[in-house]
Amino acid sequence: MRSNPGGQLAPADVLGRDKLIERLWRVLEGRSVILSAERRMGKTCLVKKMTAELPKEKLAVYHDLEQVHTTLEFAELLFRDVEEYLGTFHRSAEKVRQFLSHLEGAEVGKIIKFPKAVSPHWKTLITKTVEDLTSNRERSFVFFWDEVPLMLYKIKENEGERAAMELLDLLRSVRQMHLDLRMIFTGSIGLHNVISSLKRAGYANDPTNDMDLIEVPPLLPSDAKELASRLVRGEKLSVSNLDSICQAIATEVDCIPYFIHHVVDQLTELNQVIDFDVVRTVVHDCIADENDRWHLQYYRERIDVYYEPEEKALALALLDGVAASQEPLSFEKLFNTIKASVVTEDRETTLGVLTHLRRDHYIAMDLQGRYNFRFPLIKRFWRLHRGLP
Repeated sequence: MRSNPGGQLAPADVLGRDKLIERLWRVLEGRSVILSAERRMGKTCLVKKMTAELPKEKLAVYHDLEQVHTTLEFAELLFRDVEEYLGTFHRSAEKVRQFLSHLEGAEVGKIIKFPKAVSPHWKTLITKTVEDLTSNRERSFVFFWDEVPLMLYKIKENEGERAAMELLDLLRSVRQMHLDLRMIFTGSIGLHNVISSLKRAGYANDPTNDMDLIEVPPLLPSDAKELASRLVRGEKLSVSNLDSICQAIATEVDCIPYFIHHVVDQLTELNQVIDFDVVRTVVHDCIADENDRWHLQYYRERIDVYYEPEEKALALALLDGVAASQEPLSFEKLFNTIKASVVTEDRETTLGVLTHLRRDHYIAMDLQGRYNFRFPLIKRFWRLHRGLP
């Protein structure tokens, strides 16, 4: 097995996820799923493995929604996926075509792109597309949709909060009308960010309360070590001790698959025997890299995108306070610490931002109610790049 940081992996090379996949299929028997994960946990590889190794009684389609900017683009993408599926049975989405035939400016034939003239009817197009699917399928169907929160954010920016609200409501309605249809939403920034923003604009619904929230964690230490071992052997690296070096690689990057691939990839460029110090140096150099080869600046940049203006300074102060501490901090200690950089006596707002940071996988709270960075690797990056002691 060769290192392939950021590349597409063959399903057989996606290690340590079998139990999670079994759990997901079990949950999907009864309800749809929001698959939550921090970046680089391998959620895309996970869902692609699921679609490549479908149970016999399942049908599925995977699509990355990152490039969808409008509700009509989403309706169009859904239609094309359903048409492609139906085409394998020499069928087509007849209900959609019949609807389009009655609209002025809409040509019915080989539909590649919906004309802008049908934009006001995007909800009907989605509804009828799903009806075409459910009336022509022979097995239960699962839509795997990656980067749903990012799509909703772009729709909100391009068409306004109302359009994003209505799309969420429509997808919930579709799930309720077609009880054996399932959806999996994934995204590195939680759906809660978008829904919270919509609620501030007056959105009162809970459009995902019929879905189960399941998180993709880092690999188990044993699986992370096995991944490192396969990559080290696949790259034919010379190591001082295979077992201990693979353990060090996994531990240094918190058992996150993407970074394991990256570390081994960097080690292949060195013409020397790999020992503990070499592994630690490679990880440090990547954290400190001015070209940000691991794209860690994303953790800072996304706060400007997904947090409200009044939340940003408080979020940064909280992260700085936690990063600067060698030990987990109680709320009282953290609250007192941040007062050196922000003026606040508002405990409730501070607790709310802490909850936001926890949902976004920055911070974890232990059983004693103390806060620390969830991933030591990200804490190291944050402390270094924020100039903290």
